Amino acid sequence: MQRIAVLNSDTELNNKIHTLGQTLETDFKIEFLTRREKCLEFLMYELPELCILNFSDSELNIPSLIYMIKRDPWLHYGGFIGIYAPEDEEEVFARSKDMNILGLVNTYQFDLHFQRLLRIIKQNRRIIFQRHIQRKFLPSLSGEFIIDNDPFDLHIYSHLMSHYLYTANFITRESGEFLHMALMELLMNAVEHGNCRIGYNEKSEWLRMKNNIFDLIREKNKLPEINQKKVFLKYRIKPEKTYFSIKDQGPGFDWQKRKEEKHEQEELAPHGRGIAMAEHYVSNLTYNPKGTEVFFEFEHQKNTSNPVPLVFGEAEEVTFKDGQTVFGENEQSNFIYYIVSGALSIYTQGKKLTTLTPADIFLGEMSFLLHDRRSATVKSEGASVLIKISKTAFIKAIKKEPHHSIFIARLLAERLQRLNVFQADLL
Repeated sequence: MQRIAVLNSDTELNNKIHTLGQTLETDFKIEFLTRREKCLEFLMYELPELCILNFSDSELNIPSLIYMIKRDPWLHYGGFIGIYAPEDEEEVFARSKDMNILGLVNTYQFDLHFQRLLRIIKQNRRIIFQRHIQRKFLPSLSGEFIIDNDPFDLHIYSHLMSHYLYTANFITRESGEFLHMALMELLMNAVEHGNCRIGYNEKSEWLRMKNNIFDLIREKNKLPEINQKKVFLKYRIKPEKTYFSIKDQGPGFDWQKRKEEKHEQEELAPHGRGIAMAEHYVSNLTYNPKGTEVFFEFEHQKNTSNPVPLVFGEAEEVTFKDGQTVFGENEQSNFIYYIVSGALSIYTQGKKLTTLTPADIFLGEMSFLLHDRRSATVKSEGASVLIKISKTAFIKAIKKEPHHSIFIARLLAERLQRLNVFQADLL
């Protein structure tokens, strides 16, 4: 059962969330937490897949709560939905940086946008809640989002993709921000110029009057023939990169002419720089002949580095070269290893079984916890960096941060689940 934690002391807002939450499937369990100590306790020991946080809550000491979340990377296990008062928008945008934000909703637009957000999460729960099994057993993961012309939806789907790739350990937090910006620009281009057919002169005049382009898009969507159009975001996630395409239902544009004139446009126009920025962050960006579909790729960071939890910060960092043995089969298991970066091949009786990466977080934990000898030989595949943790250091760390034991238990349960799936496929 997936858990959703609501960190909020506002009774009226909680009642709204409870009512709207009824639209979710019954195997979601919503927990309402109205006191700061209970919020932290739930985050630490329950590791919810999704958290709804009221950034404007005056009773929960939000700055302190956010500080605790940010300092412990394991509290980023799930995604966050932020709710805030409109007057707090600038501060909230700054505070939410470096958090796994799936969406931000202000209280003024709560009734409209929060329900849309829940619907999107419900429709795309696979990419949010099952990332570990997908990465381990599928050589590639493909899917398609069918998106309305609402700018709010564009933000959510951009966050979903960057959130998935980050939490599945394909990309860093920084590159996730770059991907989010690129997706937003290209999706906005599909809605604005494709489906809504907003031309250069119309947009220039609208912006000259200091209006918001989102409001112009919403005005256009009052026309039934525009409102019914969709944007199609397709993705294919492979180990080395993710392949994207974005298709609109507009008339298309002369992308070759735009390419020839883009340098002049970028210097003179108050807009139109979005595609150029997207080209900076993604690779191999091309269009179909009609100009209604754009294709591009986003490179993964190979074996992306894990942030090291503070409790392990003083443990010994060890580096292994390509082919170097970390430990051998039947050796005593006196250490557990936290995988910072690299890839590690697992062998038993000379046969390669699998490869572990930072997505697997720990190496050698089973024999370490069971006081048993190593059941396999581990060799570095290329260069790798590990944190070598002794039993004494591990016990001290668990005493200092007891919730880390829950995280490790969940990690072991997920590995057993993957093993069961693997064994079932062999039968």
